[in-house]
Amino acid sequence: MGTYAKLYIGAILTGGMVCFVHAMAGWQCSSLLHYLCLLGVALPASALKVFLPGVTGTMSVSYVFVLLGMLDFSYPETVLLACLAMIVQSLWRTKKRPKVVHVAFNLASTAIAVSFGFGVYHLIAGAGQMLLSVAIASTVYFLTNSLSVAAVVAVTEGKSLRKIWHEYYLWTFPYYLVGGAVAMMISWSNRQVGWGTTALALPVVYVIFRSYRLYLGRLESEKNHAEEMANLHLRTIEALALAIEAKDHTTHDHLQRVQIYALELGKRMELNEDQLQALRAASILHDIGKLAVPEHIISKPGKLTAEEFEKMKIHPVVGAEILDRVQFPYDVVPIVRAHHERWNGTGYPDGLKGEGIPIGARILSVVDCLDALASDRQYRRALPLDEAMAVIVAEAGKSYEPRIVKMLQEHYEEWERLTRSKGPQNKGLSKDLTIANGDAPGAGFQAPASSDPQQPEFLFSIAAARQEAQMLYELTQDLGNSLNLHETLSVLDSRLRRLIPYDAIAVYVRQEERLVPQYVNGENMRLFSTLRIPVGQGLSGWVADAGKPIINGNPSVEPGYLNDPSRFSTLRSALAIPLENAVGVTGVLTLYHLGIDAFTKDHLRVLLALKPKVSLTVENAMEFQKVAISATTDGLTSLPNARSLFLHLDAELARCQRTGMELAVLVCDLDGFKQVNDRFGHLEGNKVLKLVAKGLRECCRESDYVARMGGDEFVLVFPGLHVENLPEKLLVLEKVVVESGFAVCAERLLNISIGAVFCPENGTDAEGLLAEADRRMYIVKQHRKKTVVPQANDLATLAARVEHSTAPAPPSHCNHGDLTLASSVHYAVARNST
Repeated sequence: MGTYAKLYIGAILTGGMVCFVHAMAGWQCSSLLHYLCLLGVALPASALKVFLPGVTGTMSVSYVFVLLGMLDFSYPETVLLACLAMIVQSLWRTKKRPKVVHVAFNLASTAIAVSFGFGVYHLIAGAGQMLLSVAIASTVYFLTNSLSVAAVVAVTEGKSLRKIWHEYYLWTFPYYLVGGAVAMMISWSNRQVGWGTTALALPVVYVIFRSYRLYLGRLESEKNHAEEMANLHLRTIEALALAIEAKDHTTHDHLQRVQIYALELGKRMELNEDQLQALRAASILHDIGKLAVPEHIISKPGKLTAEEFEKMKIHPVVGAEILDRVQFPYDVVPIVRAHHERWNGTGYPDGLKGEGIPIGARILSVVDCLDALASDRQYRRALPLDEAMAVIVAEAGKSYEPRIVKMLQEHYEEWERLTRSKGPQNKGLSKDLTIANGDAPGAGFQAPASSDPQQPEFLFSIAAARQEAQMLYELTQDLGNSLNLHETLSVLDSRLRRLIPYDAIAVYVRQEERLVPQYVNGENMRLFSTLRIPVGQGLSGWVADAGKPIINGNPSVEPGYLNDPSRFSTLRSALAIPLENAVGVTGVLTLYHLGIDAFTKDHLRVLLALKPKVSLTVENAMEFQKVAISATTDGLTSLPNARSLFLHLDAELARCQRTGMELAVLVCDLDGFKQVNDRFGHLEGNKVLKLVAKGLRECCRESDYVARMGGDEFVLVFPGLHVENLPEKLLVLEKVVVESGFAVCAERLLNISIGAVFCPENGTDAEGLLAEADRRMYIVKQHRKKTVVPQANDLATLAARVEHSTAPAPPSHCNHGDLTLASSVHYAVARNST
C-alpha cells in the first residue's frame, strides 16, 4: 500500500470517527419502539447485497432505510442505524473474511456520508422544499459514499478514480433516487397512519434488490462476452505468431524479448490500455509479412543484394494487409506498417518522419533493433547487450526518437532480467515430426538420380554427401532432446542404422575399471547385456584403455575374459570408438556385424563425426540419472531416503486398502550412537550406520522395505506381517544393531528402540502411521533410560554373546536382558493400541 493510500485511509478514518463521536455525544431517541422497528427492517435489508463487478465491494438496499432515518429520526439515531447496517453488510456472507481496516473504513465513510446527507436534507427541508430536499440529500449521500469508496480503490490499486466511479458506481445513482422516493412515501405514511407502516417497505426493497441482481447479471454476461472476444483475439495473435516461427527460425526467442521491452516502454510512456494492447499484438506480429518473402532471402547467411532488399521491404506492407483482415479492436495495423520507419524520414515503406510515425511503431522500431543486434543472425554473431545499446544510442535523433532511446537506456538492464526470468513461453511447432502414414503421393515419387545411367559419377557422390550431411544433422538434432539415457540411445540406434549397416549395437559406460552395457540391441543381445568388461580386455575394453577406435575387430574376444566356452558370439566384425570428455574415456560405442570385414573407413568417419555429440549426450544422461537416483537414495547407506519412503508407503497403503492385507511399519532409533561418535569419531559412526543398514536389509524379505529417515533413524515396512510375529522380528533387528556396533567398536555400545504400528488398526495414512510409530519409539526409549542400568559384568556377558554368537543364561540383574527388553516393550506398546 502506497503513502497516498495510507494518508487517504487515515483521513477517512479520522473524519468518520469525529462524525460518530459527535453524533453519539448528542444521543436522543424520541420513540424507541419506532426506532427498533426501523432497525428490525434495516438490518435484514443490509443482508440483501450484491457484489459489484470488477472491484472488491458490495452494495445493499439498506440505504433506503438510512434515507428514511434522515427524514424521521435525529442525527445520532441515523448515524447509529447506518453504522449497524454497514456492519451487517460487511460481515454477512462474505467471500472471504474482511480485514479490520476494511470494516473500519466502511463505517467511517458511512458516518461521513450520513453526516453530509443529513445536514443537506435538514438545511433545505427547513425552507419547505420537501421533494427537492429528499432528492438532493439522496444525491449528496450517493456522491459522498460512492466517491469515498471509489477513491480508496483507485489509490490502492493504481487505477483512475474517474474510470472506477463511472464504470462501477454511477449506474447505482438512479436507485438512490428511487430509494429516496420510497423513503419519503414511508415517512408520509408513518405520519398519516403510524410508524407500523415502516415494515411495508420490505417488499419494495426486495424488488429493488432483485432489479440489482438482474442488472448485474446482464453486466456479468457482457463482461464474459468481452473476455471471450479478447481471448479470441489473443489466440489469433498466438496462432499467427506460430505461423511466423514456421518461416523464420530466429523469431521464436526474438518475439518474447521484443514484447516485454515494448510493453514496459509503453507503460513508462503512459500509453492507455488500448494503445498497450495494440503494442502487445504488434510486438508479436510485426514480422508476419515475412511469409511473403522467399525463405532463401530470410535465411541468407551474407549481406542482401539490392534486389533481395527490395523484396524484403515489402514485409511491413504485407503484414499490415494480413492483419487488416483480422479487424482488431485496437490500432495494430498502423504500428506493423510503420515499424521500419525512421525518425529522420529515411525508413520504409512510406518515409514517415518524426511525430508522423505512430507512437507504437516508434517504440517497436527501437526495441526490434536492439533485440536484432543482441541476437545471433545468419549473417553475424550477436553483440553483447551493452554494445547493442550503444549502437542504439548513437542512432538517437536519426533513426529513433531520442526520448524513447533515453528511456530504454535507463531501464534495458532491468527489462533484460525480467525477460530472462520469464523464460520461453511458447511451444514450438512440430516441424521435425516424421509421419509414418502415407505410402506415396498420387503422382508417385521422383525417379532417383541413379536410374539415369548417363549421370556422371561425381553427381552421385555429391548427392550421397548431401544425404549423409542431412542425416547427420537430423541425428545430432535429435540426440539432445531427452535426458533419459535409454531413450537417447534408442534414437541413436534407429537413426544410425540409416548411415551404417550393422546387426547389433552396444553402448558401454565406464564405471571405475569396468565397462558396463547401458544399451544393447540386435544379435547376441542377451550375451552382451550380461558383460562387465574389464578395461584393457576384450575388444571394447582395449578401445577404452587405448583411447583409439578399432575397425573390423573380432567380436568373439568380448566375452573372452569369462573363460566360458559356452558364451560366445556369432558376430564376425566390430567397429568401436571411445566416448570421451575432458577428463578421459567415459565409455565405448561398438557396432557389430554378422559379416566379415563389414565396416569401411567411411563408416568410421561417420562415427567419429558423431563422437563429440554422442559423448556429451551420454555424459549428460548419466549425470541426470545420478541426480535422479540421489533424489530418492541416501548417500551414506544407499538405502531409500525419506522422500522415497513416503512414495513407497503411500503405494503400499493403497495396495493394503485394495487387498485387505495387513501392513506393519516400524520406526527404529539407535541407542548409544552419540556415544560411538563421541568416542570413536564420525567416520567410525558412518561405518556403524553402513553396517546397520546392510544388516537390516539382509534380514528382511525382498518384499520388505528399509529406509533411512536421517541421522540414526530407520523405518521398516513389512507387508503381511502379523502382530503375533512381531517379537521374533524385533529380536532379529536388535541382534543386527548390537553386532554392527560390536564389529566397529569392539564393545557393547549400541541398542535399538523400536515403535511399531499396523495398518489399518492404527491408521491408513503414511504421515499418521509414522507419527504414531515415532511416538511409541520415544516411549520405549524413555522407558529404557528409567529401567535399565548398565553394569560392567553385563556388558562383558553381552560382548561375549555377540562375539561367539551364543546365548548364555542372563545374570540375575540382567543387562543382558536388554536384548529382549526393548522388543517386549515395543510389542506391549503396539498391542495396547490395537
